[in-house]
Amino acid sequence: MSEKLLTIFTTPKPFRDSHIVTIQRNALRSWKALGEEVDVLVIGNDEGVAENARALGVRHIPQVKCNSHGTPLISSMLANAREHSSSPYLAIINTDIILFPDLLEAIRSISAFKQQFVLIGQRWDMDVTVELPGEAEDFARFKQRVKAKAKLHPPMGSDYFLFPRSCYETIPDFAIGRAGWDNWFIFNSRFQGWPLVDATHDVTIVHQSHDYRHLPGGQPHYRLPETDENVEQAGGYHTIFTIADAQYDLVDGKLVKKPLTFKKIAREVEIAPLTRLHSHSLGKLFFYLYNPRKGYQALRSWLKNLFR
Repeated sequence: MSEKLLTIFTTPKPFRDSHIVTIQRNALRSWKALGEEVDVLVIGNDEGVAENARALGVRHIPQVKCNSHGTPLISSMLANAREHSSSPYLAIINTDIILFPDLLEAIRSISAFKQQFVLIGQRWDMDVTVELPGEAEDFARFKQRVKAKAKLHPPMGSDYFLFPRSCYETIPDFAIGRAGWDNWFIFNSRFQGWPLVDATHDVTIVHQSHDYRHLPGGQPHYRLPETDENVEQAGGYHTIFTIADAQYDLVDGKLVKKPLTFKKIAREVEIAPLTRLHSHSLGKLFFYLYNPRKGYQALRSWLKNLFR
């Protein structure tokens, strides 16, 4: 077996709802179609996970630590990925994302310039209701339809993070599938000084659209209590970073610095206490100065608790 360049790890939703089954199988097929350089780890033991991993020919790691709600922890997923793989690059990706070989091309391009980096990018939202064939040429044909059929998602959060093994060795116990953790991953890249690369131009990823029936009460993930817990573990709302906070774009295999627009300059000033001084206290202060409504809410909450 050839040496693996990349290990992709994920924790699927239960293979229960017919649409979720379809899109997760499509995603895993597309990862498998990337070839021998890619190792795919499916982590968790929810309904249908073991059976579908076996049927699709990807590795299954059943053990994963969960929080009090029974939601898998990303820290445990990452520990599993490190333990059960030896590839130089790791990627955590949601199990509804279809990938193409341009992701591997991006690794080769960036690694020629940087030893450490974090690769992120915007997704294309697309309605996919049928199971796709699993060969590489089938996904190549599918990719040709994406720009005409799909819509580019705004640069909030990220559905994939790709990085060398030396990055993210220690992380908080975030719950997967809830908001906040992806924003912290982006924040921590800037905080640690790892070049943050927006690969939207060169790397196409497809998010297969779905509803939230699989979540408690059918609510979106950002409305669940576990999202608040994620944000609290991240250190607070001043750590909510997005793709727009990347320093570089990947364009035709080259790293290009993000344009310094007025908005970008203002944002860099706002986050400078974090990215340059590594001060969470000053980071919170600047965050509240730039976001006075949230500052007012935080002050009210603090006074309320003080005089309770």
